[in-house]
Amino acid sequence: MKKRLAENKASQEIASEDSIVESRLTLEEVAADLERNRLFKILEDLVLWESTTNETVLQRARDEIWRSWRRTCAENADHPRAKEIFNRYELPCFHDPFAGGGALPLEAQRLGLKSYASDLNPVAVLINKAMIEIPPRFAGMPPVNPEWTEKTDEEKKLSSWTGTEGLAEDIGYYGRWMREEAKKRIGHLYPEVEITEDMTVERPDLMQYVGRKLTVIAWIWARTVRSPNPAFADVHVPLASTFMLSTKRGKEVYIEPTIRGGGRYKFDVKLGTPLDLDSVKRGTTLGKRGAFRCLLSNVPITYDHIRTEGRAGRAGTRLMAIVVESTHGRIYLSPTLEHENVSGKLIPEWRPEVPIARHGLGIRVPIYGLTKFGDLFSSRQLVSLTTFSSLIEKVIQKVRNDGAFSGLPSDSSLQDGGAGAVAYAQAMGLYLAFVVDKCSDYWSNICTWDKSRDNIRSTFGRHAIPMVWDYAEANPFSGSSGNWMAMVDWTRKAVQRFPATTYSLVKYEDAQTQTTSTDKFVSTDPPYYDNIGYADLSDFYYAWLRSSLRHVFPSLFSTLAVPKQQELIVVSYRHGGKEKAEKFFLNGMTQAMRRLAEQTHPALPVTIYYAFKQSEKKRGKGIASTGWETFLNAVRSAGFSITGTWPIRTELANRPIGLDTNALASSIVLVCRRNSSDAPVATRHEFVAALKTELPKAVMHMQYANIAPVDLAQASIGPGMAIYTRYSRVLDARGEPVSVRDALILVNRTLDEILSAREGDFDADTRWALEWFKQQGFAEGDYGVAETLSKAKNTSVDGLVEAGILSSKAGKVRLLRPDELPEDWDPSADKRLTVWEIVHHLVRVLESSGEKVASRIVFSVGSKTEAARELCYQLYATCENKKRTIEARSYNSLVCSWPEINRLAREDDVPEGAQTPLFDES
Repeated sequence: MKKRLAENKASQEIASEDSIVESRLTLEEVAADLERNRLFKILEDLVLWESTTNETVLQRARDEIWRSWRRTCAENADHPRAKEIFNRYELPCFHDPFAGGGALPLEAQRLGLKSYASDLNPVAVLINKAMIEIPPRFAGMPPVNPEWTEKTDEEKKLSSWTGTEGLAEDIGYYGRWMREEAKKRIGHLYPEVEITEDMTVERPDLMQYVGRKLTVIAWIWARTVRSPNPAFADVHVPLASTFMLSTKRGKEVYIEPTIRGGGRYKFDVKLGTPLDLDSVKRGTTLGKRGAFRCLLSNVPITYDHIRTEGRAGRAGTRLMAIVVESTHGRIYLSPTLEHENVSGKLIPEWRPEVPIARHGLGIRVPIYGLTKFGDLFSSRQLVSLTTFSSLIEKVIQKVRNDGAFSGLPSDSSLQDGGAGAVAYAQAMGLYLAFVVDKCSDYWSNICTWDKSRDNIRSTFGRHAIPMVWDYAEANPFSGSSGNWMAMVDWTRKAVQRFPATTYSLVKYEDAQTQTTSTDKFVSTDPPYYDNIGYADLSDFYYAWLRSSLRHVFPSLFSTLAVPKQQELIVVSYRHGGKEKAEKFFLNGMTQAMRRLAEQTHPALPVTIYYAFKQSEKKRGKGIASTGWETFLNAVRSAGFSITGTWPIRTELANRPIGLDTNALASSIVLVCRRNSSDAPVATRHEFVAALKTELPKAVMHMQYANIAPVDLAQASIGPGMAIYTRYSRVLDARGEPVSVRDALILVNRTLDEILSAREGDFDADTRWALEWFKQQGFAEGDYGVAETLSKAKNTSVDGLVEAGILSSKAGKVRLLRPDELPEDWDPSADKRLTVWEIVHHLVRVLESSGEKVASRIVFSVGSKTEAARELCYQLYATCENKKRTIEARSYNSLVCSWPEINRLAREDDVPEGAQTPLFDES
């Protein structure tokens, strides 16, 4: 066995050497690869979460930045402005003109750069101020709260406050103060549940809690509308997406509705697995037959009926269950009239009256009658949010007094650059206003109950406001999901990790007119065409921030809603149609890019993140993506050439938009520099020839770097457009310019040719299986067609059956799915080993047993592993074109796991006994 493993390892090493020879890497390229790997190691250490505050790792990166900058200074010593802008003792400042959530400016600051951020969205501006502008003003300060200031000098000597620790400590203290103040005012609106003996008749599990009052975690509500059945026209019936409350194995809980006659019904909470599980999971939904069914009569309730009722103000709610906390975890209880009616007559003092964009991207609620942001909250939620929001002004005054008592000078405001008691108090108000905003995300009637995890899902699981039918209402004063102090703690922990190291500035600016980029290094993540309606969605948060902070930041909150007209996205309703919206986006993005091309530091590239994937559309004789096309047009028209492209893994696989979809796993980073004034003109023929010469090597490098198949087509745009933009113009046979759209079509076509050309690397059986898969997938097909194809591929159906990849019965053939392949397969004993077989056994093992077991296959098959990975890319491309999402995800996951599988396969100490069941010791 060990001899066989050693031989396989040797074959892998030989194959690796052969691949280097085949790629014909020059010494310069080998040296560049070594340097690249050295820099990658710095990045690999840097991106780990635990490195966020690891000064050793951070300093290594800062030193590398300085080393690179000194080299740049030396290379540009003859530049006309060398003395002015190439200062060896001062790094260039960083600027992000589309700062958004502030990740780039924050990390630039963490790496030692003076960081500038700007945005047209006031919410984004405040987020950036909270992260990079405010913390450095108060870095190293002790807290000002009475718990600290009243300590003795000896006690104070035992503590040291570095970075933002003092600021974070005060956020925790004043957050607790706000909770206690709010509880005095509205605590009665969140009653506990007393467990009585009557409740134990049907629920013996509650016996141990009799006489105790338990705190509610959440109330589960269903929206209701009048029944469309005339016999129950005055009865409101529930729109429940499910009656399951918990699906944890062995701890299942569900709601059982009971019809009581006379148009009455009730909900009871039951433990265990229901007899009709499918019916309980469906709630009152009807699937394709209609929207919902009437609980009383089973009459279908159409979406039209629901929308009509909602717009007429006749929709209601009904309490379905109560979730309480105990020392033994969650307890689900049946609803009570007391808890259902406690908020029935509440009238909030204030509610956000900002209209919700009816045609906003990802916004569905207005058609159901939820037309203003205040409609997204129940009366009790509005009372709670307005109570906490109103306490912001009081907490600012309290912190100001405490700060003055602790010795802080009483100077100018935060907006005017102050750093004393006034500014500190306003900063504390800002952070606690963000806590209110965070709570609004968890305290809306768009929040749902996660039955697999027994907690509340927030409003914004993705960039959208979807309609939900049953929602979970959190208790601000509980100790569980969605409570006030949990949001305080999230904010406190975030602030504690802010670097607060260098001077930074945040501006409220339009990217089309800003001047902040002058002589700065720019890296930015601009809006993605028509993917996200940032401003329309930001109004959800803006309303509460404005309520809490308009006296602190009057210039940021001068409008009732977030400014939208100049937002650089494609939104048809703002511009009178899709065509006009696209023109607006192109013109605006071109202007924004032109500002960067004119202003940014002449020695440094501009890097642009673009994590964008749009459904591709037929364009003439090829495929193109309107979003990429329009954005690249803007970049080129602004005077930029694309000199490189970096795929960077940035997207969480478990984010809601990424589940069960072929969502991008990476951001594509375009590296841009100003166009050369002497760039040549090329013919279309010369451009295509350059693509066919250079793109294969670029694709090879991306696959070598293990870019996910889901990202390959998008990432290939970069090197393809780098070729296109190196020319001042590309002209067709008639002397007309080749457009960006046509260039993209040619890039995509060349990529297809590159992948197809590599089919020659596969064995005959795999070539047959790949072609059959393109036509049939794993479905059955005619034996005669399969036999004809086998002759063209120099194999046979009988041989394919013998190879273990095909089933042939009664005149039909079918490729075997991974889960149908034998578990005792031994690749080293397979007399007809195929690349197809390797890939699908790897898929089977990876999904059932994980990377360690998969690594044993890779170790055993040796040099065939690279062909297997190449086949994964081709299979993914086929699945993407055919909309086969499940199979596509399997091939994508396999490639993403490849580095770890290879690492495990290279380990020398693989236990001999661990080879089973893949290897037969006999």
